[in-house]
Parts: sequence; structure tokens; C-alpha cells
Amino acid sequence: MYYEPRCALDGSYTDSSSALRVAHVNLAKSYRGGERQTELLIRELAKRSVEQVLVARRTAPLAERLADVDIEIRHAKGPRLGVALACRSVDVVHVHEGRSVYGAYLRSIIFGTPYIVTRRVDRPIGDHVFAHAAYRGAACVAAVAPQVENILRAFDPKIRTTVIFSSSSGFAVDAAKAAQIRARFSGKIVVGNVAALDIRQKAQEHIISVARALATTHPELAFVIVGTGADEAALKTQAEGLPNVTFTGFVDNVGDYLAAFDIFILPSRSEGIGSVLLDAMDQRLPIVATRVGGVPAIVHDGVNGILIDPDRPDELEAALVRLVSSEEERKAMGARGPKIAEPHTSAAMAARYMELYERARGTARTQRI
Repeated sequence: MYYEPRCALDGSYTDSSSALRVAHVNLAKSYRGGERQTELLIRELAKRSVEQVLVARRTAPLAERLADVDIEIRHAKGPRLGVALACRSVDVVHVHEGRSVYGAYLRSIIFGTPYIVTRRVDRPIGDHVFAHAAYRGAACVAAVAPQVENILRAFDPKIRTTVIFSSSSGFAVDAAKAAQIRARFSGKIVVGNVAALDIRQKAQEHIISVARALATTHPELAFVIVGTGADEAALKTQAEGLPNVTFTGFVDNVGDYLAAFDIFILPSRSEGIGSVLLDAMDQRLPIVATRVGGVPAIVHDGVNGILIDPDRPDELEAALVRLVSSEEERKAMGARGPKIAEPHTSAAMAARYMELYERARGTARTQRI
């Protein structure tokens, strides 16, 4: 079903005469894709002289990563009253994860501060009265892909929505370090995955089962799993004895690893959009990914990658065998990736959010409190 946008961005908003002050709220305990996108946006807005506040957990990695940015860090004791109180003296509150929507809603009720929400996941929202009120109360809810917007509208057609795609990370690549990584897998076709080690969402156990199935028939394949997470120990146990699987743990030089890969795989059970796919495209990698959430918005089956169904390791195996058997197809798919990823930059994302902030500021009922 097609829906008209309810808070469409038309480019008509320009900077106000007074400095814009935005509070970003992200209470995540870890640093994953949503936190990377929050960081990218904050860094881009800092270039535009936007006054910014980050409301985060006291020990949050996100706050630590922004130590070099001119931003005030505030700590919230909880996602409701804690967030409401921490978002003082700002023009707009920007909520980056679901648990804090209710704190922003509470603040808007008491103090009149407008808020926007970014919805990054393809899971339904809990169907209760408070949730409907909180999402309806937002000046706008920005979905990271059309498929996520459809979920929002199915939940409540009265929510004001738009689509603002996630951004590629613009990872730097050190050619010498990438070559060193590549040398570790000399003569191999390197199949890479970069994600939190989270079986429930990312389904890396399927990578290992496919690696086991292809270990004998396709010894030229090397599977490299980049990242850390709660399921790291379980996945390593599953991979015991497999010479074709390598775990790197957490790395800072993600770009170097992407540059060393030949194929990128993301067999997730759910994704808002899977922004790391944009980074893989920037490195001209053919992609195998599941057709979940907003992934089909950027991975076009047969064009820059192959889409498979979730929880189908047989399809993952078949897709890899297909790409391994044709270097020409791998290169052709990889070559199309940068063009598809090109519009999805942090600068473009920030420009869209600036329009939302100015629109929301125009609806404020009070001055900064």
C-alpha cells in the first residue's frame, strides 16, 4: 500500500536567526549501528554550528567516542522522567532509540518541547495506549527505510512520518593495512561479515554452518567475522575445528577489513536497513543479504547483490557458490554498489534532519526551559 508522507521534507526551511540547540537521546548500553548513525549525525551537525547535547548512559561508548566533539554530555537516570529532565534548555529533542520516546513525550506534555524520533528497526511497536500517544506526539518519526515507515503506518496511520535513510560511515582505508589483512588469506576468496555478534538478530550461526558445509568442496573460501557481542563465545564454540573461519573481535579499522574482502554477507533475521551494507558497497563488494526490513531498498537482487530469505542457510550457501563460480559476476555486482550508495552520505542525512528540526522548532509551545 502507498502512503503519502505526513511530514514530507520540501527543502523550504532555512537556518533560523537564533542558534538551533538539539538534544540527542540515545540510552543504548553498547555501540552498534544505531549508535554509529547517531555519532555520524552529531559530527556532521557540529560542522554546521548546531548547539548539541547528548543524553546518554554514564558509561556509554557513544559518549566516549564523541570526546573530541564540542557537545554537552548529560546522563539520564531513566528513559522516562530521567530523559524528560535531562532534555532541558533545548529547542528540539531527537530520540534515537525506542525506550526514550516516552521521556521525550513526557517532556513535550509538561514543557512543550517538540521532539522527533528516528525509528531504526523493522519490529512492530508494542500496541498500547501510551505508545500510540508517544509516537503521535512526535513532530515527525523518521524511518530509515520505506519498509520501516510502512510498519509505523500499519501501527498507527495518524503518526507523522517520513523516510531518512541511514548513512554510509565513510570508513577510512589504509591501503598498507588492508594489504596486510589480505596477505593473511593469500590465495583465498574472502567472505566477510561485520556486525554485532548477536545470533537473535544477525544470525551468524548460519555463516558458520555454511562454512562447515563448504570447507571441503570450496577450500578457497575464507570466512572472516568482524565484531564482538554477547554471542561471541557461543559462535566460537560452534566454529571449533574449522580452519576457514576467523573471528577478529572488535576492530577500529573496519574500512581496512572491508577493503580486504571479496564478498560481503549479512544473513540477518531483522534489520532496519543494515547501514554497513552501504559501507560494503563503497568498497565495491558484491553482497549476499536477507530480504528483511529495509535491506531490499539498497541491495537490489541480481544488480549489486543477491537477496535470500532469512533462516535459509541453504540459500546462503547457493548464493556464495554462485558468486565463487563467476568472478565476472562478482566484479559486475561490486562495481554497481558505489552508485547505489552514493546518495547516502552523512551530509545528506544531516541536511534532511536539519529541515525536520527547523520544522519542529516552529511548533514549540514554549521557550527553552
